[in-house]
Amino acid sequence: MRTTVGIIGAGPAGLLLARLLHNAGIDSVVLESHDREYVEHRQRAGILEQGTVDVLRAAGAGERMDREGLRHDGIELRFDRRRHRVDFPALTGGRSVMVYAQTEVCKDLIALQLADGGPLLFEAEALAVEGADSDRPRVRFRQHGREDVLDCDYVVGCDGFWGIARNAVPAGLTRVFERSYPYAWLGILADVAPSHDELVYARHDRGFALLSMRSPSVSRLYLQVAEGADAESWSDDAIWDELERRFETADGWTLDRGPITQKSVTPMRSYVHEPMRHGRLFLAGDAAHIVPPTGAKGLNLAVGDVVTFARALTYKKRTGGEELLDGYSATCLRRVWQAERFSYDMTSLLHPAPAATPFEGRLQLARLERIASSRAAETDLAEAYTGFPLEEPAEQGAEQG
Repeated sequence: MRTTVGIIGAGPAGLLLARLLHNAGIDSVVLESHDREYVEHRQRAGILEQGTVDVLRAAGAGERMDREGLRHDGIELRFDRRRHRVDFPALTGGRSVMVYAQTEVCKDLIALQLADGGPLLFEAEALAVEGADSDRPRVRFRQHGREDVLDCDYVVGCDGFWGIARNAVPAGLTRVFERSYPYAWLGILADVAPSHDELVYARHDRGFALLSMRSPSVSRLYLQVAEGADAESWSDDAIWDELERRFETADGWTLDRGPITQKSVTPMRSYVHEPMRHGRLFLAGDAAHIVPPTGAKGLNLAVGDVVTFARALTYKKRTGGEELLDGYSATCLRRVWQAERFSYDMTSLLHPAPAATPFEGRLQLARLERIASSRAAETDLAEAYTGFPLEEPAEQGAEQG
């Protein structure tokens, strides 16, 4: 089997890349180790930046998102029993975010790919990337018990942190930057309407809490818990009681309870793999970087990566120039590190560390007071939350050079 771009992984990054390449007249094959049902029901991120929303619309994948997604024009910060709303459009020139689950993005992109895109092979496990530093890389994979080879001009690893693509980058060329956090998130899905119409980020001495949603009738909520905590050790009543404590306000706001349908614990870490390219192998999304979920950046960073690659390959097809492909890693990493910085800032702002001193607790409150009282500080948060630009100047410079 042969194609121009071999894509490992049918998460939102791999599926969107296949769509972008299809729209540009570039063929691809997507290899996904799991079956379709798994991909379409894997619970992950749910906040789409303005740039991600724009990309999905331009790719032809925005119709259901615009019909069923929930546009949010702000978030609420809670601290010291007080509430402060950050107004995104007023601070960013009109930008907002969309609540639309990753599972739904995948469903939309899978439907498009199967309808008119290139091959999308489920239960096709990538085993190795070979010849990444040659002009004919290949992916060995196994499907239905039989091994096969996908010959490519380029390989893009969208196969996550535990995938095989990153292993094809020689260790001697690699630099890894990482940080683990001494706490985790206990996340729940509950069949109850959200108790607030926008996301609520709460800093409390007992720990962080987040009120989010998946739909007008399904709430998604999180509690800061100890690293390595067991979700099943928390009873439903204990979870709701703790959420009420951490969301408490002086104005009597109340949290509505409902049946909890899912519990899970998410570890918190930051990770960056440099470079994001080796020869004709390109890494995208969690294969190259991970952020703590506080800043809602993981899915959106992956979108930025594949947009950057698709633009670079489209530019090569149009002009023959490889400048943008050569600059892929540097271009992506500029955005990645800004997202890492913002995600770290949001995490350290809102999560009391297990060994935090009263001084550190007061510093968190002072930082939150600064955001609530300074338009400049509030604007910095709003601009980062709604999304860093998907860069285009490099292509313009390449065309002029």
